[in-house]
Amino acid sequence: MAKTDSSPIAHEQRRPLSPHLQVYRFALTMAMSIMHRITGVGLYAGTLLLAWWLIAAATDASSFATANWFMGSILGRLILFGFTWALFHHMLGGVRHFIWDMGYGMEHPEREYLAQGTLIGGAVLTALVWIVAYSVR
Repeated sequence: MAKTDSSPIAHEQRRPLSPHLQVYRFALTMAMSIMHRITGVGLYAGTLLLAWWLIAAATDASSFATANWFMGSILGRLILFGFTWALFHHMLGGVRHFIWDMGYGMEHPEREYLAQGTLIGGAVLTALVWIVAYSVR
């Protein structure tokens, strides 16, 4: 009976290896996938901030004044601006995925156009909301 090498190292050497990150070319759709996940996490944090503001409004005047002061500060406005952008970017990323789920936009130029539309649309919608908010304020 012949002895076989059943060590884990010998077995690992025979398996095909996954492509390494250096094999992949950077693509805008790859960056959009990463940003979709990051904005999803940002939306969780922003929702907690929104819940804090709503709870403070329902609690008492001093709690609401504290929350309102923070939201009106430079840091608070930057966070709210980022939350607005994350909301629109994530929403448009979901629309992009919905279009892909229907079987459209999967070829090379269309998927790049959809990714660019997500970036541009998120920035434009965020700017529009903040311009309208400051103009009616």
